[in-house]
Parts: sequence; C-alpha cells; structure tokens
Amino acid sequence: MTVHTRPYVKDGIELDQVAVKGIRVTGHHGVFDAERETGQLFFADVVAHVNTRAAGAGDDLARTVNYSDLADRTADVLAGEPIQLLEAVAERIARAALEFDGVQCVDVTVHKPQAPLHVEFQDVSVQIRRDLRDGGLWADKRIGSSAGASDDPFDTGAGPVRDVLDQRPAQPVPALIALGGNLGDVEPTLRQAVSDLHRVNGIEVRAASPLVRSQPEGGKDQPEYLNAVVRIHTALAPRELLAACQGIELVHGRDRSDASGNRTVDLDIVDYDGIQADSADLTLPHPRAHQRAFVLLPWSSMEPDAQLAQHGAIADLARGVGTDGVALVDDRWPRPSAPQTPPSP
Repeated sequence: MTVHTRPYVKDGIELDQVAVKGIRVTGHHGVFDAERETGQLFFADVVAHVNTRAAGAGDDLARTVNYSDLADRTADVLAGEPIQLLEAVAERIARAALEFDGVQCVDVTVHKPQAPLHVEFQDVSVQIRRDLRDGGLWADKRIGSSAGASDDPFDTGAGPVRDVLDQRPAQPVPALIALGGNLGDVEPTLRQAVSDLHRVNGIEVRAASPLVRSQPEGGKDQPEYLNAVVRIHTALAPRELLAACQGIELVHGRDRSDASGNRTVDLDIVDYDGIQADSADLTLPHPRAHQRAFVLLPWSSMEPDAQLAQHGAIADLARGVGTDGVALVDDRWPRPSAPQTPPSP
C-alpha cells in the first residue's frame, strides 16, 4: 500500500504537500505480549498538506513545515508508549502532525513488515487521512473563518446563524469583490485569484473590470498597487464568502502581520446583494469603497449603471473622487498575457 497522493482542497484551493517517507524506528506496538516485550521495526510515511507559497517566495522556513520536526514527532510516536493497534499508532501520528502550524490535513501510512503472520508476506500497513475537522484541533487553528461562525473552517453545511451575515441565500445572489496587491508578480497573482474564486464551490465569477494602477492610500512610501473588481454570484453566506476570500489570500502569501500594509493580494467584499450589516468581522457594504477611486473607476467601467447601498450610483461616485492617482493598465483584463513571437530572421 502506498501513501495518498491525491491533493487536499481547502476553500477550493489545492494545497501543497510536504512528505517524509520511510521513517524507521523500533517500537513495541502490538496485540501480543511478545511484540510489546521484544519490539520490532515500524516504518511510517507522512504527508502534510500545507500552503508553501509564502515560504517559497520568501525562502523562509518559518512559513512552512520543517520536515525534520515532522520526522522527529513521528519517530517519537513510533518509539513511544506501546499501543495495540496500527490504527491507533497512525491516529497519534496524524494528531501530532496536525499540531504543526499551517498543516490543514495529513496522510499517514504505518508499516509493520515484521508482523507475526502465519503466511509469507511483504508488508502490513494501515493508511489514514485526517484533517482539522476529524483531528479535533481546528478551534486553535482557524484560518479564514470569522468570529461567531462554525468552529470548523471546512464546514459547508448550514452552521449556527448568529445574524444576517451567517445566512445563506435561497438562490445565488450578486456580490462584488475588490482585488489589489503591490508585492511580487502582482498581475498574474490577481489573475490567479480570480480563477481561484471561480473554483470555490458556491461562487461563479460573472465579470471582471479593467486593471488599474493606483498610488498607496495616504501617500505612503510603498510600491504602487494594481487593482480590479469582479462581479460574482454566490450561494455562500457573507461570512462563508469572507472565509473563501481570506483562504485565497493565504494561498498567495498574504502576510497580515506586515504593519506597512503591503500585500501580495487583498480581496475585499465591497457589496453582497445590497445587504447592510455591521459586525466586528465584516461590514457591508465596505465602509470605504465609496471613497476609493481604485474601486469606483474600474467598477463604473465594468457596470456603468451599478448602485452601492447607502451611497448611490457608482458612476456619480466615480466622478466625485476623480482620477488622480489611478491609471488604466489593461481594459481587457484578465485575459492571459499573449505569448511573445520571436522576431523573424
């Protein structure tokens, strides 16, 4: 039996894998007294499903899972307290792996090649997959979830309803998402974020605005931003949509600890079917969208007749803020970049 290789999907995004295979330790696990007394070899394969983009972009070990630590933790279980069943050994390894920051899911295979069988055999193994739901650890590791929502960040069922922000619509409703970024290769990142939104169950991207370039708010000493907005239809509740947006930000290396405000990508819910709501985690419509030229100008270009609850016609708002600090980059975005044709000899 081989270790799982199929991808693990969180918020519609396939996560990466950090794998350590063939961890070899003498352990004392088994049903029979002789096994527990004399011990035998056990092998383990561990695959941790994580987002490695931030670590890869910044060459930063702190932003991924240290495979040495993962191997050590696995070896501690294999060499540790005797357990009767391979299933229980695999379960303990999985729980240990899920305690690492950033690990959303883990595949564990435990091999017992010296098992006391009465026939010739090559191997005995147990293979399991566990994630934060069945690992029982999600309460301290919620990423992209919102206060008051279900403690399970993967829950796609109807969770507890605290207010209108937790209520799913009877049928898909329109919403507007603003995108921006100023770190790294921004345009491809924004384009991929649009694709990622469309891949989330319960979200359909209907239209995208032109791409614009904008100066940082308040004249901050930061790189220029690229910005756009997309029109979606969604069957998700507002807080579920927020979780999906934050999950996509995470996949693309958004660092919320950066006090400067620089970001690889930012996804803001500007409007959700005209709902007006204010809570600690989400305010609808976005409280500053009506003042932001980098939102209003691309939005008015995409939807000239659009309205924003409490503030009126987007075209009027766009004229009011003017075009200072905002410049058109691509009016046919987010088409993929055209391949370069080599010059003729």
